[in-house]
Amino acid sequence: MTTRRDFIDRLAVGALAVSAMPLALDATPRLRGTTLASASQDAWDVTWSARLNTSKRALFDVPEVESGYGVWRASLWVRQYQQVLGTDPRDTSTALVIRHNAIILAMQQAFWDRYEIGTVHKVTHPLTLEATTRNPALLGAADGLPDPYATFALDQFIARGGIALACDLALQDMVALIKNREKVSEAEATKRARGWLVPGVIVQPSGVFAVLRAQEAGAMYIRAS
Repeated sequence: MTTRRDFIDRLAVGALAVSAMPLALDATPRLRGTTLASASQDAWDVTWSARLNTSKRALFDVPEVESGYGVWRASLWVRQYQQVLGTDPRDTSTALVIRHNAIILAMQQAFWDRYEIGTVHKVTHPLTLEATTRNPALLGAADGLPDPYATFALDQFIARGGIALACDLALQDMVALIKNREKVSEAEATKRARGWLVPGVIVQPSGVFAVLRAQEAGAMYIRAS
């Protein structure tokens, strides 16, 4: 699964590097249970880039689970800028790209419970470093996390105006999981996978696309995990 995703990630980067050359996506063979052409659907929400309009703009690229630390870092920098530089949080804007192996962090806890995500992926708790079945990106005060960590959860990041973006290519792994486990059609599995995303997460054609769009909007790039 990871090998195929690595191939598609490299393919996407290669396509950008040789953008002057024609690429017939419709002729691309099926990979990972979908086609690259399917990522060319008409309606993608790219209006989020207009929200990266403050004086301080950051892009956090999260390709690995790493106990959810990448998601935490997307909130930590705002706090540190406020404490050290006196920056008003209203003058900051953050884009968080969840892609590659980290796509499971974009899924709701109910999805983790149903498909035993924590156990399968050997996820560890961000503070105790012990094995956990909880999505570490969604842990908060109710889970015993102290401040400020209790405020860094993905849902709270989104509630504060943070921009959370998910890679559709990586999401296909979740689609395949649902399709195989539930014995449903690919269309139905895709619908369910998107429904399991944490509310407010915006699906993009790929993580590469989202990273580039955020940089075009002036956000500084940080490899967060």
